[in-house]
Amino acid sequence: MASTATKSKRSVLPGFGLTMGFTVLYLSLIVLFPLAGIVLKSAEQSFAELWATISDPRVVASIRISFTTAFCAALVNAVFGLVVAWVLVRYTFPGKRLIDGLVDLPFALPTAVAGISLTALYSPNGWLGSFFGQFGIKTAYSPIGITIALTFIGLPFVVRTVQPVLQDLEKDVEEAAASLGASRFRTFRSVIFPAVLPSLLTGFALALARGIGEYGSVVFISGNMPMKTEIAPLLIRTKLEQYDYVGATTIALAMLVLSFLLLLVINGLQWRANRRTISD
Repeated sequence: MASTATKSKRSVLPGFGLTMGFTVLYLSLIVLFPLAGIVLKSAEQSFAELWATISDPRVVASIRISFTTAFCAALVNAVFGLVVAWVLVRYTFPGKRLIDGLVDLPFALPTAVAGISLTALYSPNGWLGSFFGQFGIKTAYSPIGITIALTFIGLPFVVRTVQPVLQDLEKDVEEAAASLGASRFRTFRSVIFPAVLPSLLTGFALALARGIGEYGSVVFISGNMPMKTEIAPLLIRTKLEQYDYVGATTIALAMLVLSFLLLLVINGLQWRANRRTISD
């Protein structure tokens, strides 16, 4: 009886120990060790020096621009990414496969190519830049241009995260709501949106994380003006070019802590949305 109980407690999938070891080793080499290196390098200075670097007006402005534009771009993608995913799942039309493939284009396109293309379009002499310029709206070389670039590279994260959930969503529930007299808006608000919200928050978090650390597609369209359009990754590279490794890792550490706190809040909202969906 004792041997039977012991076997039942050890009923784990074969190879768990080996695969778990490889998982921990891989995550340590790829994620934990580099992050630990940032912390250790930043710890070479005193707290006063660290705070002086982080509180520098240029550093504060660059971090604010990075997080603000990334948040705005992720928010735009959350709305329109949901719309794109809805169209691709719920409707059949000519060219659907082509549009579905175009969604993944920012994944395959080099970020530098994307940045140059967007700059050519939204510069004061570009097709779209000259159009918006007639209304006094400056697109390129402004935070608006940075947001446009981050929206471009972040759209696939939202669409590809929400799309499978919409495909698995049973239409019988919608039909039941309609048969009970619910309007289309009421059905979407009470039935569809709660089911999609957790995946939508996941896509938002992925787009936000990608936008915070994006460099290649932003550096061309931003104009790189300190205190105005300079992003934090560019300032980190500037510090490295000046051989200020401690200053660069300090800025990276500040971004790491802020990103972690922001993603923690988003994961908390996602957990609450999942719990509410299960309870309903």
